Amino acid sequence: MEQLRHYFEEEFGISDSDWKLFSSKLTRHEFPGKTQLLQKGSIENYLSYIEKGIVRLYLPNENGNLTFGFVFNGAFVSAYDSFLTQSPSEYVVETITDTILWRLCHQDLQDVYTTTSIGNLIGRKASEELFLKKSKRELSLLNDSAEERYLKLFDERPELIREIPLKYIASYIGITPQALSRIRKRIS
Repeated sequence: MEQLRHYFEEEFGISDSDWKLFSSKLTRHEFPGKTQLLQKGSIENYLSYIEKGIVRLYLPNENGNLTFGFVFNGAFVSAYDSFLTQSPSEYVVETITDTILWRLCHQDLQDVYTTTSIGNLIGRKASEELFLKKSKRELSLLNDSAEERYLKLFDERPELIREIPLKYIASYIGITPQALSRIRKRIS
């Protein structure tokens, strides 16, 4: 929780009283790799901060799973559209590695919004972070080649990207695992 408190102190200058209330709503959960945090068709009830681990978001389909997001430690993760609307998710949220999350349920977040001076700022920051990641991904799919998308992903988190199976990376950048192998061979 100290990592999260440090993050909030740096980003928001959170007061001790606001932190005390906010942190009282958080619950720590440990999940092994390959654990579904949210199944397709379920309602997302948590906004989570990743203390440690890697999480992926994907659309299951009959031709394989289409990975559209990776979230690393030090960031928020959620099926955020489902969380906001409290409607069933169209996709799956799953851990790739052993993961530690600090979770805040939907109702508790609403309480934080109304009872702290900094709650809305925290909610806005989490929303902005998730939105920016989504926009960056969409623009990359429209503007960059598969090789450029791979290199950007590798540049962003080289120490963690080694933990993501290549089939997930290939799906994320929109190519087959065989095409990714050719890209990796060409750039090495």
